[in-house]
Amino acid sequence: MKFASVIVDVPARQTDRPFDYIIPQRWEDLVQTGMRVVVPFGPRKLQGFVIGIKDTVDVDVNKLKTLHELLDVTPVLNEELLQLGSWLTEETLCFKISAFQVMLPTAIKATYKKQLRLHRPEDVAANVKLLFQGKESIDWNVLDEQPQLYRAVQTEIAKGTVEVVYEVKDKAQKKKQKMIQPVLPYEELEETAFHLKSKKQQDVLYYFMEHYRSVPLKIVLEELQMTDAPIKSLVKKGLLAEKYVEVYRNPYDDDAFERTKPLPLTEEQQQVITPILTSITKEKHETFLLYGVTGSGKTEVYLQSIEEVLRKGKEAIVLVPEISLTPQMVDRFKGRFGSQVAVLHSALSVGEKYDEWRKILRKEVKVVVGARSAIFAPFENLGIIIIDEEHESSYKQEDNPRYHARTVAIRRGEYHNCPVVLGSATPTLESFARAKKGVYELLTMTKRMNERDLPSVEIIDMREELRAGNRSMFSQLLHEKMADRLEKKEQMVLFLNRRGHSTFVMCRDCGYVVQCPHCDISLTYHRMNNRLKCHYCSYEENLPNACPACNSSYIRFFGTGTQKVEEEITKLFPEARVIRMDVDTTSRKGMHEKLLKSFGAGEADILLGTQMIAKGLDFPNITLVGVLTADTMLHLPDFRASEKTYQLLTQVSGRAGRHELPGEVVIQTYTPEHYSVELAKQQQYDTFFEREMYMRKIRQYPPYYYVALVTVSHPEILKAVQVTEKIVGFLRQHCAQQTMILGPVASAIPRIKDRYRYQCMIKYKREPNLKYVLKMVNEHYQAEMQKDLQISIDFNPTMLM
Repeated sequence: MKFASVIVDVPARQTDRPFDYIIPQRWEDLVQTGMRVVVPFGPRKLQGFVIGIKDTVDVDVNKLKTLHELLDVTPVLNEELLQLGSWLTEETLCFKISAFQVMLPTAIKATYKKQLRLHRPEDVAANVKLLFQGKESIDWNVLDEQPQLYRAVQTEIAKGTVEVVYEVKDKAQKKKQKMIQPVLPYEELEETAFHLKSKKQQDVLYYFMEHYRSVPLKIVLEELQMTDAPIKSLVKKGLLAEKYVEVYRNPYDDDAFERTKPLPLTEEQQQVITPILTSITKEKHETFLLYGVTGSGKTEVYLQSIEEVLRKGKEAIVLVPEISLTPQMVDRFKGRFGSQVAVLHSALSVGEKYDEWRKILRKEVKVVVGARSAIFAPFENLGIIIIDEEHESSYKQEDNPRYHARTVAIRRGEYHNCPVVLGSATPTLESFARAKKGVYELLTMTKRMNERDLPSVEIIDMREELRAGNRSMFSQLLHEKMADRLEKKEQMVLFLNRRGHSTFVMCRDCGYVVQCPHCDISLTYHRMNNRLKCHYCSYEENLPNACPACNSSYIRFFGTGTQKVEEEITKLFPEARVIRMDVDTTSRKGMHEKLLKSFGAGEADILLGTQMIAKGLDFPNITLVGVLTADTMLHLPDFRASEKTYQLLTQVSGRAGRHELPGEVVIQTYTPEHYSVELAKQQQYDTFFEREMYMRKIRQYPPYYYVALVTVSHPEILKAVQVTEKIVGFLRQHCAQQTMILGPVASAIPRIKDRYRYQCMIKYKREPNLKYVLKMVNEHYQAEMQKDLQISIDFNPTMLM
């Protein structure tokens, strides 16, 4: 008798451990670790993951229940990912089930109908072929009726002649296309065509003599410029046959990418790629920090490193920030490696994601390019992991499991003995400090490709502009430069970190600001539908005509959003063609690509946008970049505010003058004297690093200290405060003397979606007990957390709001 240890799909403390089940005899040879199963759990049946198989158990066998159903024939999580799941549970204090779920595509998590499909019918063993009875695919349940064939089917799956496919029931149904093929031998086709009366039917048969194979119906109709009537007639006569075949929902047409060849490397590129290639050859795990100015050719270094990895028959993962998964980025990788690349990101549909993931599982691709979750791609022979723009905060998941892609990458790099490359023009202070200490190896690139100069940067003090009587959102200088570019037919990028029309609506008589009724935050005015919206909980209301507090009609808009800037440009430069890119204009699928394509094709003069345009764009004709307000991020209650401001200004400036034409940057600000603005002008990261490290040391923040944040939220304010106070007291009792525990204090946004939020911060250098103590906190409040209380624990938070 054999037993399976199963983690069941109930994210709660009491169930966060393996439960033992008896494996029925007919499945004894089949069940493997990493498979999903359905098990009886109390009165219901639940999904779970098999994490171990054993011959003995410590409990009375008669009390054990039996596995109810197998959901997979081959494991969806390999040995490494199972280990990674356990490690994530420890690292982030999440439930095991949450750690496993985060590694799988959505399509697989829900219960979808499963089918067995023949992949290469000619190579399938006779007894399995019988099971299919001439059909191309059969329902999975057919196999349950003939359990003696399980083993044989498993062998065929391993050979790749049969596969298990999930019928995704939503819009993401598997895509099929109709194929037409000739039935008669080649010689008879000519004979038959000669005797046909219909000219069109003759044309079709001649076409198939030329292409004697199955061809998609769509292509036949396009090439012959006809309707499908003649083809239908030929199918009826038995001269042609039609069948449906599955096509991958490929979000990218691989043939549409122009193949590119490796470029000759500059001296600097050669210097930085050498240690990476050595690490690949020696199969040695090292973490490299590739620190190169914007436009220095980091991507080419990535591409050539991957080429070396593929030559060795290994695989590669490339992470890029969600925002910069622009078509341009995908073009570069698809152009070099064609159909060997799978792409994973949030703009794909459930079905497209599932198809891309299946390609990886079936070892049909060798390279994955994707956002954060692509770090869990089920590769088994990794040769390199690259994280581009490693300073991006989107690499940290904000809900459970709160992992950072960088730590997962380094963990996988250790497992596979392969290099991890972190690339950025503005690395996080933590990474740069590690490189300085020799924990990471620092590789530096100081020159732009083709020796172009970095763009010249001007800083404009908007307080001076106001004193001079300029009340517009464009300074005199920016206005002149924009007019000049429009005349020269060059393109420009304007950057503003605020979507919507204006940031808040206020009464000029009594100072009343329209707030969201569910969150403690002001509503943003959106001009398009004349409504006020909350950017936290999506609450909306109509714009009031009079002040709700004092009935005055002097209710006005303050602050600036992208919609308002667009209006202003239209007034000042009626001839300018503007493309606006923010969450509102890019929420529909494919809009991001569409807008960038038309800008690249020169259909607009000005690209106006939020931070989604700050990275990864490379257009030859951009010669001017304008940052409308550099201070939006500086005044946030976050110890990383200066760092984020410096990074953003450097990244945005890097969009200008990347090719033949020289670039200029104008930064408008109300705090020109702040060091993060001043140093971004000269792109002096080293000086900025020193200044900022000094500030962090004085204020006792990372990288000198570790930080953990505990946030408590509840619909009643008193309850939130009480629980936070108790947690703080408990931590003070159980942590070392040197550990600082700050709080309880209301969060920067004290209420979101009618829940009050309180937090405490823990700063420590060494605190071996911390995870254990916080685990005890979680367990203590377990019962209440199933009702209204929420406690979230975040190690190394990127968001303090």
